[in-house]
Amino acid sequence: MAWRGIIREYREFLPVTDKTPIITLNEGNTPLVKSKNLAKAINPRIDLYLKYEGANPTGSFKDRGMTMAISKAIEEGSNAVICASTGNTSAAAAAYGARGGIKVYVLIPEGKIAIGKLAQAMVHRATVIQVQGNFDDALEIVQEISGRYKITLVNSVNPYRIEGQKSAAFEVCDQLEYPPDYHFMPVGNAGNITAYWKGYKEYLEKGRIRTLPRMMGFQAAGAAPIVLGHSVKRPQTIATAIRIGNPASWKPAVAAAAESGGEIDLVTDDEIMEAYRMVAGLEGLFCEPASAASVAGVIKKNKQGLFKEDDVVVCTLTGNGLKDTDAALGVSQKPITIRAEVDEVIKVLGY
Repeated sequence: MAWRGIIREYREFLPVTDKTPIITLNEGNTPLVKSKNLAKAINPRIDLYLKYEGANPTGSFKDRGMTMAISKAIEEGSNAVICASTGNTSAAAAAYGARGGIKVYVLIPEGKIAIGKLAQAMVHRATVIQVQGNFDDALEIVQEISGRYKITLVNSVNPYRIEGQKSAAFEVCDQLEYPPDYHFMPVGNAGNITAYWKGYKEYLEKGRIRTLPRMMGFQAAGAAPIVLGHSVKRPQTIATAIRIGNPASWKPAVAAAAESGGEIDLVTDDEIMEAYRMVAGLEGLFCEPASAASVAGVIKKNKQGLFKEDDVVVCTLTGNGLKDTDAALGVSQKPITIRAEVDEVIKVLGY
C-alpha cells in the first residue's frame, strides 16, 4: 500500500478522531541512509545512519508537525494560523495552510532568513511580515496576538506540532527494526529533540522497542542558550534554522537529554560547515547548514572517545540544502569558464 502521510500511518499514536480533517501532503517516510564514506572518515567502527528529512514535501521535518497542527486547527474551527519562523516553519505552515484552505500569517526576522524558505512562504500565498528584530522577538509577538484573537499559533509551543514530529522516531525504529544507541540532532527552538524522545518512549511503552537511545542535541556556538544556561539576546550563526536565543521547548529538551542519558552541547560554525561539506561531498546528501550540526556533533563526540565498536548512531538532517543555496555556493568550487572547444574541455579533464 502506498504511503498515506504520518497521521494515517501512525494514527494509533496521535490525538486524532474520526472528526479530524486530515490535511496532508503525504509527509514522512523519509530515507534513513546508511553512511559509508562519512562513517569511514569519522569512525569506521560505528554504524552511522542519516535520517534525511529534506525529502519531506516542503523540504524539512516541520511538515510532520504541521500536518497535525493545521488538521487540528481546522477541526477546532480556526480559519487562520500564525507563526514566527527562521524559515522552515513558515514554509510548512504556508503549504499546509494552502492545502487546508485557511489563511496563514508569518513573521520572520528581517534579512535573516534563507531566500529559498522565504520564496516558499510567498509562493504558497501566506502573508509574510518582516520584523526588525530576531526570531525570539517575532515569537513573542505571535504568542501575544494568538492570545488576543482567534488565530491558531502553529509554532512548536503548539502541542500538536510535537505530536506530529514524534513520528520520525517511529520511522527510525521501523526502518532499522530496532532503536539506535545514540540519536544526534540540531537544536534551535528545541521542539524536535523533545518530539523524538516522546516518540521513542511511546514505542517502548507499546512494546515496539526494548531500549531507548541517548538523545544528543547540538546548538550553534553563537546561539547556544541551553548550553550557556541563559537566553542569548542577539544569536549569531551561519546555520539560520537554529539561530534562536530563547527556545520555546527549552525545559522539555533539557529533560529529554537528561532522561535519556544524553546531553545538549554546542558546535562552532566552522565545525558545522565542515560537516556540511562532508555530508554533501562524501554521501551525496544535500542538507542545509543547520542540519549538519548533528554530524558535527558526532565528529566532536567521536574525538572525545564517546563511541564503542558497533554503536548504532542516527543523525537527523533536518532540512534540504536547496533552501539555502547561498551557503552551498559560498563553500563550493567555482565553475571553470573556457572556450566552447573540445580541446579546452579535455585540458580541464586532465587527459
